[in-house]
Amino acid sequence: MTIILVLHTLLVITFTVRILLRDDLSPPGRLAWFIVLNVLPYFGSAIYFLFGEIDLGHRADRRHKEIFEEIRSKASWFMGEAANTEQLIEPVYRPAFRYAGSINRFYPSAGNAVELMADGEETLTRMVSDIDAATDHVHVLYYIWLDDNTGHTIAEALIRAARRGVTCRAMADGLGSRAMINSLLWKRMRDAGVHLAVALSLKHPIRTILTSRLDLRNHRKITVIDSRITYCGSRNSADPEFLIKSKYAPWVDIMLRFTGPVVAQNQLLFASDWMQATNQSLDCISLSSAPATGGFPAQVMGVGPTERHGATPQLFANLIACAQTEMTLSTPYFVPDATVLEALCAAAHRGVAVSLIFPKVNDSWIVAAASRSYYHRLLDAGCVIHEFKGGLLHAKTLTIDSKVSLIGSSNLDLRSFDLNYENNILLQDEEITLAIKERQQTYISRSEVVDLPGVLGWHYYQRIWHNVIATIGPVL
Repeated sequence: MTIILVLHTLLVITFTVRILLRDDLSPPGRLAWFIVLNVLPYFGSAIYFLFGEIDLGHRADRRHKEIFEEIRSKASWFMGEAANTEQLIEPVYRPAFRYAGSINRFYPSAGNAVELMADGEETLTRMVSDIDAATDHVHVLYYIWLDDNTGHTIAEALIRAARRGVTCRAMADGLGSRAMINSLLWKRMRDAGVHLAVALSLKHPIRTILTSRLDLRNHRKITVIDSRITYCGSRNSADPEFLIKSKYAPWVDIMLRFTGPVVAQNQLLFASDWMQATNQSLDCISLSSAPATGGFPAQVMGVGPTERHGATPQLFANLIACAQTEMTLSTPYFVPDATVLEALCAAAHRGVAVSLIFPKVNDSWIVAAASRSYYHRLLDAGCVIHEFKGGLLHAKTLTIDSKVSLIGSSNLDLRSFDLNYENNILLQDEEITLAIKERQQTYISRSEVVDLPGVLGWHYYQRIWHNVIATIGPVL
């Protein structure tokens, strides 16, 4: 009995000391782990061992630094210049663009053009048409790649391109696309000459558990064709019916088709992931840039567990702080940290019209509960909350003052903040921002407004449940 007590005490003390030594943990995160370790010490210790550390390991960190050093030494002219921010961006929005540039050293480049895709069907049609017209290379990376109509159609387009001599590189996340990676379709792509890679492979799970954690994922969605065209948005290579979670369908996404210098930046971000997964050098990637003729300024932003901690919430906080009159944000997963929550409330308090759009029914019960724990505070500050009822709203959008937009893969939750590799494009342009705002309005038209009396009328056990989940959210 004494030995068991001693072992129990040592276990709790060891993990407690480790948590206290971590400077990267926020006080709420540290408190959440203390609660779990003290209430469920054995379970909590096991969970901390598996999921407590946000680290891919020293080798991955070192390789990431080497990759970006190589990119900056060989392709810095594709990344834009810091001075462009002062020349191309309106003064009030420069702090946010400067901050975005500090993450990967991608800076605004002028001369970009974009088309907002009408829906999933148009996205697939245009993407396949662009792949069929490719003459040099096609690069794709998806978090979730299903063997459904969309996934199969894109794979077949890559096979056709590879057979006519186009260099095709396809990469998928080891967890999100595990069924595709083990499918006959994946093998057919390889046999046709498509170069394949797995991001964050689960091939050696024990080694991953011992050196990193299984749930660090590559959540990016990147398509680059001939260095001329890139697609950016929230859609995976999957049908809106999203068969693996069909009861929440349709998945409502947003995708944009870009041309111009920003394509080369997205190409470099893809290259960084390809180099990490294959250990190849940048020399294997064909690089070029479309000429900048008119158009608007835009820059790529990529984050992940090998980038600076806190980059995503700090970027959102900077963007929100720049808003002068209004901002609208849509995200399927809303579990903000204090940085983002305070920025939203502060914006509303200073008179900015803050509109937030979330799904009414979420595929994650954890996120659904945690999200609603913040409603009272947001509504009290003057934010307007809309809950979308037409499926699972998966579009990640932010528009500011009808001038600035952020589009991409990042959610406003702890996974996107700390655990996932994400890609986004930040741009300044009234025409496309207004188009994205119109799309946001279609989401709002299919939503119901959540008001403060309604939230105050929730049963006490609902409010307790929401707050309990939010409190231990960093663990979950």
